[in-house]
Amino acid sequence: MLHTPSVLTVNLGRATPTDYSDCPTGTGIDKRPVERPVRVAAPGPKGQGGSGLAGDTVCDTRHHGGNDQAVYAYAREDLDVWEQELGRELSNGVFGENLTTSGLDVNGALIGERWRVGNELLLEVTSPRIPCRTFAGWLGERGWLKRFTQAAVPGAYLRVLEPGEIRSGDAVEIVHRPDHEVTVAFLFRAETTERELLPRVLAAGDALHPEPRAAALKYRPS
Repeated sequence: MLHTPSVLTVNLGRATPTDYSDCPTGTGIDKRPVERPVRVAAPGPKGQGGSGLAGDTVCDTRHHGGNDQAVYAYAREDLDVWEQELGRELSNGVFGENLTTSGLDVNGALIGERWRVGNELLLEVTSPRIPCRTFAGWLGERGWLKRFTQAAVPGAYLRVLEPGEIRSGDAVEIVHRPDHEVTVAFLFRAETTERELLPRVLAAGDALHPEPRAAALKYRPS
């Protein structure tokens, strides 16, 4: 049973050189909890803006960050399941998430769902996380991309509608739930293992991330 929705930790990362990233500056996937308040604002268009969290690093802005992927959230409950499956401890932030949440069904969130975090920040759910080579290299688990994809618990990217300060322990209030079927998990499956679902994701309307929208508009059944 889920408890009152909240942010367990706010996690920030710094650029770290690595041989499993195509980005010359490395990766910021190794995110660690911070106790201080963190300012969150729209970072700018993809390719120009990085993370929405002040002090957080997005190295490869070709594929990560920007207004529609300003914040990444992952549920502690899902990390706990992965801990059992992988047989290892998974600390908050280890999946590269900015917000490790508690009591929140992140993968069941609807595209366009809005979260009030703390007193000021307003976020809108846009899309799931699609696993990449850097994520696989960082976790170091055999067959990780396939395992993560098959599990279909990807966590959610969010855009910033109203900027504000947040900190670990802040409450999360769901202030708007759209009237459609397109959850984070549904969109993830449509983008990965069940492409035939793509036309249905257009029901999410303007809240939908531009990339899956473009894929849905181009989709032709085989």
